[in-house]
Amino acid sequence: MDINLKGKNALVCGSSKGIGKASALELALLGANVTLVSRSAEKMAAIIGQLDDSKDQQHDFLVADFTDSADLSKKVRGLVALKPIHILVNNTGGPPAGPILNADPKEFVQAFHNHIICSHILTKQVVEGMKAAAYGRIINVISTSVKEPIAGLGVSNTTRGAMGNWAKTMAGELGGFGITVNNVLPGYTATERLTEIIHNRAKASDTTPDAVQQKMRSTVPAGRFADAHEVGGVVAFLATPAAGYVNGINVPVDGGRTRSL
Repeated sequence: MDINLKGKNALVCGSSKGIGKASALELALLGANVTLVSRSAEKMAAIIGQLDDSKDQQHDFLVADFTDSADLSKKVRGLVALKPIHILVNNTGGPPAGPILNADPKEFVQAFHNHIICSHILTKQVVEGMKAAAYGRIINVISTSVKEPIAGLGVSNTTRGAMGNWAKTMAGELGGFGITVNNVLPGYTATERLTEIIHNRAKASDTTPDAVQQKMRSTVPAGRFADAHEVGGVVAFLATPAAGYVNGINVPVDGGRTRSL
């Protein structure tokens, strides 16, 4: 099985922590040159030292804020002028939790911008290089809410669903160029985001975080939360030549929690 990414350049968004960081680490282990993207230069500088470079990889980072799409576009345009990007991992933190009726319309606009608009901008910037190389992997880290909406995450459910349909459409348009577009749908994963959700649920239900965690784990056949590297490993596989005929799909990484097919 060909999982060698030596000579491939990866751009990994939201890579200063959590699933983004884990994905960057896994891609580097397979030989990719990794460019980290987040708002924190300090965090990314520390992560650069953790990325495998045993295959002569060259890693770097890009400081960008997804709330400023013009600046993001400018910086990525500068990056692709220096090197083609073969692997794009779209990964953005979720919007604030809460019932959908409590959401301010501005929350939907901001979430749509941070996820759909910025992913679209990034894709447009890197796709010509992918076409020229006849090799491209666009991998979107979304949520199992693409398949089953999650209670208390109204804005997120709405935005994630739109992201899934954007990706499916893009997969159909780019498949003939050797470019695949796939979605990874993490379930309960031990990250800062999950901790935030647990505390919000505990507060809303007047219970303890431990009680909330126990209830959440009871819905997972695996009986535990995922480690971020378990999600990152799936992201990395989808980036490889071995996954070249996998296109336009949603891959739940949730320990079996999602009940739909």
